Amino acid sequence: MFELAVACEVFGIFRPEIDGWPYVHRVASRRPGPVPADNGITITADAGLEIVAAADTVIVPASSTPVDGTEQLIEHEVADAVREAFDRGARVVSLCTGAFTLAAAGLLDGRRATTHWMHAEELARRFPRVTVDPGVLWVDDHPVYTSAGTAAAVDLCLHLVRTDLGARAANTVARRMVVPPHRDGGQAQFVQTPVPDCAADDPLGPVLAWMAEHLDETITVDQLARQAALSPRTFARRFVAVTGTTPLQWLLTQRVARSRSLLESTDLPVERVAQACGFATAAGLRTHFTRVVGTSPTTYRHRFACDRAD
Repeated sequence: MFELAVACEVFGIFRPEIDGWPYVHRVASRRPGPVPADNGITITADAGLEIVAAADTVIVPASSTPVDGTEQLIEHEVADAVREAFDRGARVVSLCTGAFTLAAAGLLDGRRATTHWMHAEELARRFPRVTVDPGVLWVDDHPVYTSAGTAAAVDLCLHLVRTDLGARAANTVARRMVVPPHRDGGQAQFVQTPVPDCAADDPLGPVLAWMAEHLDETITVDQLARQAALSPRTFARRFVAVTGTTPLQWLLTQRVARSRSLLESTDLPVERVAQACGFATAAGLRTHFTRVVGTSPTTYRHRFACDRAD
């Protein structure tokens, strides 16, 4: 519901304060009329898919999200209509898991795209010809545009207004919506990085737990291999098979995750946070933090710090 409402808010309200406001907004579904949505809400679509054939921009909001481990649901009638619009020359946009519909229509093949970080792995698995980037808020691969989850729909829709009408118009819409006209960083700021589960008899399990508990220390692959009773080469291969990355990259990611927690929950200076997470200096933390999270430690703290009692 949220992503649909974002498109309606940005493009469906006439804004006389913006000269030449060009948008005429319609809501379509496979069958016109009431459409059940989540949380007891019903949406009334005023048109069927036939209007997609005449649209200059087609926006596909989030599709049904499974809660029982089943795959994302795709309405292939919608995918076909979107494909026909694209072939005609329309601009096509997905918000959140609407990317699955665009992928099913073949519009993301060979393109870079994004979706909600929780579903990025599934999108990449089901559509291997799509280059899925789970770390960004939106992707502009004109004439196909995709956004990350939920609030990132605001960012992409404002980007479309900025592209069509300029920065002043986008800033005016953002001010009316009481949101920033542009957000830095990406959805990597919101991604959780849990320690992977290992079988009880997997020698890597205790090693991963030990690494997570000693992030502030200097750790080498040889040291870890000895703990796992494996050769360094066998250990490195096994580590990549279980975690999907190298020991060094895993350590860096976990250290950044620890620093995020400290920045959110403590008032420790950035230098102290860096030392507590195994970075030699605050500069080292800033370099790796910005690479992984997409914003600086100081900006992240201002955005996510918890309220703390004096």
